[in-house]
Amino acid sequence: MEGLEGTGTELPFTGKSQSLRDKMKRRREAIQNLEASVVQASNSSPPEEEVKSASKEIKKPKLEETEKSAKKDRSSKEHVDELSALLSMQSAKEREERSQQEEILTLLRKPSAKELSLMNTFKSQDGGGVKEFCSYSTKKECMKVHRAKEPCSKLHFVKILQPHTDPGLGDCSFLNTCFHMDTCKYIHYKVDKSDIQKSGEVKKGGVISAARSAGGGVLESTKLVPAQWIQCDLRNFKFEVLGKFSVIMADPPWDIHMELPYGTMSDDEMRQLPVPGLQDEGLIFLWVTGRAMELGRECLKLWGYERVDEIIWVKTNQLQRIIRTGRTGHWLNHGKEHCLVGAKGNLPINRGLDCDVIVAEVRATSHKPDEIYGIIERLSPGTRKIELFGRPHNVQPNWVTLGNQLDEVVIHDQETLDRWMKVYPKGYYMTEQLVLHPRQA
Repeated sequence: MEGLEGTGTELPFTGKSQSLRDKMKRRREAIQNLEASVVQASNSSPPEEEVKSASKEIKKPKLEETEKSAKKDRSSKEHVDELSALLSMQSAKEREERSQQEEILTLLRKPSAKELSLMNTFKSQDGGGVKEFCSYSTKKECMKVHRAKEPCSKLHFVKILQPHTDPGLGDCSFLNTCFHMDTCKYIHYKVDKSDIQKSGEVKKGGVISAARSAGGGVLESTKLVPAQWIQCDLRNFKFEVLGKFSVIMADPPWDIHMELPYGTMSDDEMRQLPVPGLQDEGLIFLWVTGRAMELGRECLKLWGYERVDEIIWVKTNQLQRIIRTGRTGHWLNHGKEHCLVGAKGNLPINRGLDCDVIVAEVRATSHKPDEIYGIIERLSPGTRKIELFGRPHNVQPNWVTLGNQLDEVVIHDQETLDRWMKVYPKGYYMTEQLVLHPRQA
């Protein structure tokens, strides 16, 4: 029994140890086989040069194939281009039709004999005496940019350097419209006198401008009536004294909710002005700005006009550059102003002579560009014209100017004078202390 028990306990132990040894042996053999295969693979791999040469040999036929296909593509594209070029070419019939169309268009673009005569009528014989300013301002800068020893033939500016001027600060934003030029430390400018003398446009110490001359754009056959003006308060003046006019222009003192150097009128006072009595048919030019743009349109409708157009005045400074630091504007600096054009009735006018944009220099406060007078005269030559809210610089031949900043009453037209004597036999009471009587200067 003892022998049997001993043999029975020994057999299972020896079997387990034998199986573990077999597993370890198999693992060692597998590892050795793997190592041998890696060494064999490294010994049998070809050198890099052989690999490169083999890859080149493989690539050669591929490159030849790609070159052939590229040549085929190019040739096919060339054929397509030739076909498209042939298809896009005009036929003889199409070319003939095209030339006929161009001839018709050139004929339509040419002004008629009537239009040419009208244009020549208003054309300045001597170029208007207007001379262009150089865009580089000073002669020094002009010669530097053009790399020349002499400046161009245009007008130039000269810097005004006073004892208090600091050149390092640069140009003044307001230039010649600066309110504090005597103390301003920025650079200001004036026109070079030598350029003015060369141009031969000096008369009475100034440069003559056709746009700013009194008789600019007036027909030779037109009989010019000397300037007439009436100092008055438009809120109480009786407009029936003046008669009827073909053109009205007004630059009202709108209440634009800003501090201004002159008195303003309320919106209701503007609406109630007796403008309709001045005109049965004709044009009105109404200057507006800021919040007055909508009020101006409303007034035109109330006065019986249809707004037909609008003129834009683009403001430039003394150096003929667009103003970017305007003194008006709640949100943005205003560099332009608008002039609404209204029409009533069927007054014959000259159309298509002028543009609706005026590019002109800013001068004194509320001083509008003189170019507007030339535009109006060319639209309606030789007709009666009136300007409301005018000042001494607005006085023009063939115009009657009304405003409270004018001096006295000057009337040359006998019919107007007769009507005045009927309406104001004892004089016009502008105020209780100021009684005005007309005079013929």
